[in-house]
Amino acid sequence: MNEPAVRVDTTSQVPPYAQIRAQLGALILTGRLVEGDRLPTVRQLATDLGLAPGTVARAYRELEAAELIRTRRGAGSRVAAPPAGPTRSYAPQLATLARDFTSSARALGADTEAILAAVRDALDPDRAQPSRPGSV
Repeated sequence: MNEPAVRVDTTSQVPPYAQIRAQLGALILTGRLVEGDRLPTVRQLATDLGLAPGTVARAYRELEAAELIRTRRGAGSRVAAPPAGPTRSYAPQLATLARDFTSSARALGADTEAILAAVRDALDPDRAQPSRPGSV
């Protein structure tokens, strides 16, 4: 995985593992990382980001639980194949993305109504209204 890079904002209220999980998850779900793409080792990514290996390992474990990556001892971590068939449940990935988004929005100082308004606007850009007080 030479590009795209993962970055961690150490000043953010969002924990570093959540930032890594969200960024890698987004790269996978948008197709910028595809099935079989190799991820950096836990140690390598931790070194690159200046983090403890346990932080990166937690992000990888959560991505594996969401079935976005697969890890084999000695073979490293790779982007997983999407489940076959139309019955795929996006619930785990959506829950992860929602948690990451709300954590980031709260770190900006947004309240629940502003967060919900931002999601509604993203779902239906034609209904987007001018910024509201407290909106993101």
